[in-house]
Amino acid sequence: MSALDTALHGLRSLIADGALRPGDRLPSEGELCEQLGVSRGSLREAIRMLAALGVLETRHGSGSYVGELRAADLISSLSLTVGLLPMEGVLELTELRRALEPHVAALAAARIDHDEIARLDALLTEIESNDDFQAHSRLDHEFHMAIAEVAGQDALTSLLDVLRSRSRAYRLSDPADAAELKRHSDIGHRAILRGLAAADPVAASAAASAHVADTAAWVRTHSAGEAEPVRD
Repeated sequence: MSALDTALHGLRSLIADGALRPGDRLPSEGELCEQLGVSRGSLREAIRMLAALGVLETRHGSGSYVGELRAADLISSLSLTVGLLPMEGVLELTELRRALEPHVAALAAARIDHDEIARLDALLTEIESNDDFQAHSRLDHEFHMAIAEVAGQDALTSLLDVLRSRSRAYRLSDPADAAELKRHSDIGHRAILRGLAAADPVAASAAASAHVADTAAWVRTHSAGEAEPVRD
């Protein structure tokens, strides 16, 4: 185990074991170095890495503190690595979405109200009439995340945000393929909305599952490694 790994493992253990709790200020560098058996350089690098992940918070002139350790916030930090995935990895993420999005849709169907239904319907109308890829991608993401927010599970919403954000960074290079995929996607969206509007968790879940599966299969068949990353 490298010195950096030792420092990371030691800090994580202090937090996981409850020796350091959310909001606590970390002991001085000297104390931690002696306790963990590492150099100041390794300790500082470990602190920087945990700060990037949202585990620690460094305050100028005050020191480092344990963050709130909210599940949703820590899951959001996955975007630092998930955002590096190529198309093959993005397609693998759809398997996770196939497990999560139907559950989210079922939860939302049991809680959604008329105002949210109207909002989603307006979003779909805008999506269906928009042929600009970036605008369509943004609105599509907004539609699915609005459903997740209605479901009321912050950690689940955060995870879906991470998974979907990388997926929407790619588009098919062939305009005809992209247009056909959009048509399939629009149909899937309407099926999800019908299930939500009927307050039917089973129908909403089934529609969400079919939507993710259909999109993934269609992209896998037609991309053939040709999908292009989109940069904002």
